Amino acid sequence: MVRLWKQGTGNVTVLAVVMARGGSKSIPKKNIAIAGGRPLIAWTCMAARSARCISRLTVSTDLPEIGIVAQTWGAEFAFLRPLELSQDDSPPVPGLLQALDWAEADSGHAFDFVLLLQPTSPLRTGDDIDEAFRLALSNQADSVVSVTAARPHPYLTKRVTSEGLLVDFGDWPANYRRKQSLPDAYALNGAIYLVSRKLLVEQGALYGDRTLAYVMPAERSLDIDDEWDLKLADLILSQPDSWPA
Repeated sequence: MVRLWKQGTGNVTVLAVVMARGGSKSIPKKNIAIAGGRPLIAWTCMAARSARCISRLTVSTDLPEIGIVAQTWGAEFAFLRPLELSQDDSPPVPGLLQALDWAEADSGHAFDFVLLLQPTSPLRTGDDIDEAFRLALSNQADSVVSVTAARPHPYLTKRVTSEGLLVDFGDWPANYRRKQSLPDAYALNGAIYLVSRKLLVEQGALYGDRTLAYVMPAERSLDIDDEWDLKLADLILSQPDSWPA
């Protein structure tokens, strides 16, 4: 029997996986650190629960404490991710496949899409998730990945030589010598990775020939990496009237 807490949109099913390992060198137990009076992972769980396209929400973690917190905020916690899949340099795909295997065995249902959500993007909303999903469906995309305008622009970055000299990081194209004429550039913001089951299972990849960008504004693209980012998130999330709903 198919066990889904929501059918999804247009009978297309999406398994959302909150990837939240316990190890973090910058902030101990970063994924459950408090921001805005709630564990960081809670904001991602709430966004997922409010998204209409998600059929099932589970957490993938190597630390039971994180799983229990995620469960409190609406995610399923039914398995632990192996330690070898939970290192700093562990790619996300094996962890996603473990979650997919568990969810499909448990429900007897093959999902159409898998959605990777990281707790370090607490300002991403349920509407963002739904818009990324609609983008995937309307364009028959292999995957949709969230981005935001690159700041600074790549052509404005510099490097310091071994002699201490400040030089351009790369060569400027001849056509773009003025800041005002620079082409648009985007950076991954870590908030949304929506991938078709076919691409994930058959190619073990998050990016395919038809990977589309879902552009998010800077004010919803905060990616928490260090203590300063966490302080900023706490400031924003402590004033709910000031952050995008």
